[in-house]
Amino acid sequence: MKKIFNLIIAVVLILPSSCGKFLDTTPKDFVSTADYYQTEAQLNTALNGVYDPLGSAFLYGDRMLGRLGLDADEMYFFRTTELTGVSVYDVSVADPYVLGYWQQCYQGINRANLLLENIHKASDISDANRNSIKGEALFLRAYYHFMLVSNFSDVPLVLQSLPNADETDQARTPAKQVYDKIIMDMTEAEGLVKPITTIGFGGRISKSAIRGILARVCLYAAGNPVNDTKRYAQAREWALKVINDPLAGHALNPDYSRVFINYAEDKYDIRESIWEVEFWGNRLDAYREGGRVGNNNGIQNNTDAGYTYGYIATTGKLFALYQNNANGTSADLRRDWAIAPYRWNGTSKVNHTASQIYQRNSGKWRREYETLKPQGKNDTPQNFPILRFSDVLLMFAEADLQVGPSPEGRNAFNLVRRRAYGKLLPGAVNPGEFDLASVTLQDIQNERSRELCFECLRKRDLVRWNTFLTAMKQTLDLFDAEAPASQKYGRLAFNNVTGRDVIWPIPSREIGLNRKLTQNSGW
Repeated sequence: MKKIFNLIIAVVLILPSSCGKFLDTTPKDFVSTADYYQTEAQLNTALNGVYDPLGSAFLYGDRMLGRLGLDADEMYFFRTTELTGVSVYDVSVADPYVLGYWQQCYQGINRANLLLENIHKASDISDANRNSIKGEALFLRAYYHFMLVSNFSDVPLVLQSLPNADETDQARTPAKQVYDKIIMDMTEAEGLVKPITTIGFGGRISKSAIRGILARVCLYAAGNPVNDTKRYAQAREWALKVINDPLAGHALNPDYSRVFINYAEDKYDIRESIWEVEFWGNRLDAYREGGRVGNNNGIQNNTDAGYTYGYIATTGKLFALYQNNANGTSADLRRDWAIAPYRWNGTSKVNHTASQIYQRNSGKWRREYETLKPQGKNDTPQNFPILRFSDVLLMFAEADLQVGPSPEGRNAFNLVRRRAYGKLLPGAVNPGEFDLASVTLQDIQNERSRELCFECLRKRDLVRWNTFLTAMKQTLDLFDAEAPASQKYGRLAFNNVTGRDVIWPIPSREIGLNRKLTQNSGW
């Protein structure tokens, strides 16, 4: 989007070598850590390098948008040719996407460690700016560890940079200890970074972002398999800090569709969209900062409205979670935005019939709304949301329910529903028409899917609720009962799932390089 970070400058370590004669000439195109981190500009460039893996092809820039199966029972991979791999839960220990995910997270961790170890060197920087950079790096290191521990369970907890190959052998740290350190570091970072209103856009870490992600991390730690249930109270506390922050003034955008149109139009709404992965451009110029948001996970199309592969199609299980009228309409305005009600035929939109459920793509990121022209075929400028305010409200409602339900938790839950049914729009009447008088955990689980589908959250939600295998079996049964013959191939992922798929295998390449690594059970 508009506030894309400065281009990343790689920092390369110059290591000792026995080939002395080749070191007589000082290299001109490399920078050692001894000479770097001397100015505020260099610290900011190094910080950009810590952010950079988030937008890489193996994380939010591409593979997480469909191919890593993170949306679980909400979607199936919309290709008959995808017969193996993580997208259909036929994962091998040598899966390149799982390996890329692991490597990109640890690359971000190592870059954060380098910055944290050298942040004291710069002299031309205010204490406030140095603290903010430190807080962002500390948080991002913790967030990359969070991405790892939630998908691989026990992982090496890496808190120092790795200057040479002799120090790469590191044992796995138990998941609870990893979560404890993540929460400790994020808590420290929250006191260092700037308010979101000072930053002014969602692509950089703010107090609001850290508080909201801390609520998420605490819910994960409280749930399966760690079951550190004291964290529910902490999740409630962190979510409430976001909700009650008068300076930030977080609020739901009255129009659900506008949240996603803003991403296409390169607009920020920091009241709703608290943290986003930044992308910029169309890859038609010298810069390479576009992503696949809307290209992988949009409405399949090969026209001027924006080329889209449409890898994600909805399941009958997700569709049935929405309020559905007999005539095919829904009072829940999210349904026909999150799940596309039409397909493209050339340059024309063709509405799906009421029975064409399994043929519907994810509809949240629609390329026809992009304002950057010309459009690139594969790369888009659309940002991807990691944290939205509606998620914070639902996390608060869930944590509140776990520690003892209160009216505040129910009100947060119903606020999300009011937006869903258009009750926050100008002129809306009877605002409480669709409110629930009491809220159960099942209500919250279903509402999270309706509100947050296709945002890479569903699988880990199901795992922490200990319902992943049950949900995948339910989806399989619905496929067999109601999917048309032309879409039956989509049952493959749900048929392949077994108990080991709750987490991914440790990549075999990493086990070969790290003699202290062990493999997850079942792989």
